[in-house]
Amino acid sequence: MQYKTLGRTGLGVSEIGLGTWAIGGPAKLGNRQIGWGHTSDAQSLESVKAALDVGINFFDTADVYGEGHSEELLGKALKGVRQKVIIASKGGNRTIEGNWVKDFSPSWIAEAVDGSLQRLRVDCIDVYFLHTPRSNEQFQACLDCFDCLERLKEAGKIRHYGISVATVADGIRTVNSEFGDVIQVVYNILERDPEAELFPLAMEHNIGIVARVPLASGFLTGKFTSDSRFPADDHRSHTMTPEAISETVAKVDRLKGLAVCKEKTLAQVALQFVLSHQAVSVAIPGGKNETQVRENAKASDGVLLSGKELAQIREVVPSSASGTAEKRFAGQFRRTRR
Repeated sequence: MQYKTLGRTGLGVSEIGLGTWAIGGPAKLGNRQIGWGHTSDAQSLESVKAALDVGINFFDTADVYGEGHSEELLGKALKGVRQKVIIASKGGNRTIEGNWVKDFSPSWIAEAVDGSLQRLRVDCIDVYFLHTPRSNEQFQACLDCFDCLERLKEAGKIRHYGISVATVADGIRTVNSEFGDVIQVVYNILERDPEAELFPLAMEHNIGIVARVPLASGFLTGKFTSDSRFPADDHRSHTMTPEAISETVAKVDRLKGLAVCKEKTLAQVALQFVLSHQAVSVAIPGGKNETQVRENAKASDGVLLSGKELAQIREVVPSSASGTAEKRFAGQFRRTRR
């Protein structure tokens, strides 16, 4: 396992972390399914144990994952190794009178932090994210939470904070507003928009980047087909239409023909693509079982994808960026070690 510094926080984090949304099990916000289907607590605890065994030290969760169950599992699994790990959690989502509400008010965030600390069985959360504001009003509410978060830092309840952004534009606004030290953003082979402006800006300001959904909600493992469907308690059954599934699978299938995908798993290739970008400190794939966690961890082997391999991936799955922009992005990638 390789390690990087998480921007100006100074925290040393494993390149591959563990996203624990899935191990929380089924959950709802209001009447909306937000989980990943049924899970086994025993299997989930084995996943965390395996992560520790392979050198993963960055664990990402949120108070709504499994309606707090993900945090509870982490608290149990990480007992006795607290000083060796970096824990990130999030707040800002809640259910009020049966409705999903985005609440970034100082009073709720302070209460949410206390709840997360209790479930995690810790005195301090290393990185605390405000959880995906989705409107200008909500984003402004996050910025208005600055004093609250600073007080939480002074009280020793959190060490660093930032925003887990819903859009690249909000990521850019976060950096320009000088809010926090870390940004969490969707970045994977199929969704490369952060490369154009956000990543260069983050590097300029030494903002740590946590890349979420690096496996495109599991599609970049290559295990799904155009006929795949998800159970009702899996959020993808509501967010992925049959047409979207077919379109995504078609893109992934083109990747399978690349030579590099014959040498390692498609998931490892996808994770190495994410890690190749200089701006990214840690990618946080989920892992419902020990095998997935161990296989994902192998992506951080100290040997990056070659320039040729990166170019082939970009050619097979073009982005919306122009060819000139794609060449410019190439300069942002870490020097290969092959």
